Amino acid sequence: MLHNQIKKYISEIMKSVEEQQSSQKGDAIIVHIYKEEKEYAEKHQLIAEELRGNITLAEPVSRFSDAHIERCDKESEEVITIEKPQFLTEPIEYLKKHKNEFIYLESDWWELVGVDAVSLEADDVFGTYNIMLGLKLQKKFGTALKTHLKNELHGDDAKFSLLFNPDEGLWNLNFALDYTGGFKEELSIGEAYNLIYHFLFKLVEVVEHKENSPIKEP
Repeated sequence: MLHNQIKKYISEIMKSVEEQQSSQKGDAIIVHIYKEEKEYAEKHQLIAEELRGNITLAEPVSRFSDAHIERCDKESEEVITIEKPQFLTEPIEYLKKHKNEFIYLESDWWELVGVDAVSLEADDVFGTYNIMLGLKLQKKFGTALKTHLKNELHGDDAKFSLLFNPDEGLWNLNFALDYTGGFKEELSIGEAYNLIYHFLFKLVEVVEHKENSPIKEP
């Protein structure tokens, strides 16, 4: 899934650059690509050699600048308000001050990692920042998913919930952001969502690689 999605993404970028170059002869066309996608594309040689000089890294903070953001009530799950992108600059501690709320964020970027949307809230009891999402991977990926989550969620209290939903053909995944590498209390909400994206990107990349490897791990 990830390989095909990134391949399609890079192909669309290259097509756009070629079209711009043909209409703007002599002008350098610079393409901004985020770190995860750039590293993956380079690793799998998905970027044409003649295009590599046109690519530069995009600022992570801009990834979810056009996302659909909802603040919702935990108990009723009703939308309190639809937020503007500026809301992402709020400190993640906002959720601990508003424990009756959760954030629901939709973005086209989630499609690359097989997700429709990601919800984030502060746990009422433990105070951790909990993530809830549906991951579109087949049931056969279950063992690899659990192995990676156990390896990458750090801390004595690190736990996760992973259940396959056969009706929707996806994994319902819940885990605490606090136990991922790079987490700190000073994060903004936008930075937290970037960290979630990075974690999910690496999760899908590693899991699919293991499943497709000629030699499966025992």
